[in-house]
Amino acid sequence: MSVIISPSVLSANFAHLQADIELLNRSQAEWIHIDVMDGVFVPNISFGFPVLSAIRKHSKKFLDVHLMVAQAEPYIMQFRAAGADLITVHYEAVTHVDSVIHQIKSTGAQAGVALNPGTPVSVLSEVAHLLDLVLIMSVNPGFGGQKFISYATRKVAEAKALLQAKGSFAKIEVDGGVGLHNAKELYNAGANVLVAGNAVFGSDNPEKTIEEMISICH
Repeated sequence: MSVIISPSVLSANFAHLQADIELLNRSQAEWIHIDVMDGVFVPNISFGFPVLSAIRKHSKKFLDVHLMVAQAEPYIMQFRAAGADLITVHYEAVTHVDSVIHQIKSTGAQAGVALNPGTPVSVLSEVAHLLDLVLIMSVNPGFGGQKFISYATRKVAEAKALLQAKGSFAKIEVDGGVGLHNAKELYNAGANVLVAGNAVFGSDNPEKTIEEMISICH
C-alpha cells in the first residue's frame, strides 16, 4: 500500500487558507490533517468548527481531524457535521476510550486514537480491533515545528505488531517532525499515513515535496 500524506493545515497560511486548500486539492496528498487544540489538554489553542466547515467547503480531500482536547465526547457529532471524515481522540484525554470509539463510528466517521510520546502502545490492546487508525505522536502535542522524537519509530513497529496480533486493519499515522529525512524509515517501520506540516508548507514547492515524500516510501 502506498503511503498517504496528510498535510497539517496548522502550518498553512491562514490569511490565504483557501489558496492553500486548493493547492492541496491539486497535490498528491490524499488527506488533510486538521489539529484542534483547546488550551486545556495542550498548551495552545488552534481552531474549531467554523474553520473545519470552511475547509470542508473547499476541499476535495479526506479530512483527518485530530482532537487535542479534554473531554471531546460532547463535540463528536459537531465535528462530524462540520465535515470530519476521520475523528481521532487522545487516549489520555478521554475517560472511556471504548465508548468514544463507538460514539465516533455511530456518526459515520472513521475512528482513531492518538498516543502521546510517553503512552505505551499496549494501552490499545483491548480496543485495537475497533480502530480505523492509531496515531503515534512523535512530538509532545500542542505546537507545530517541534523536533522528531526518535523512539517514535520503535513505537510504530510496536503498533504494527499489536494490530497484526489483534487482527486489526487500522492504519498507523505519525504526527510531529515528519519530513523527507525520516519518511522512509517510518514507512518501513509500519506507518502508512504521515502528517507533514512545516515540511510541506515551509517548502518552496509544497506539491513537489508531497510527491517526493510519496516516491521515497517504496
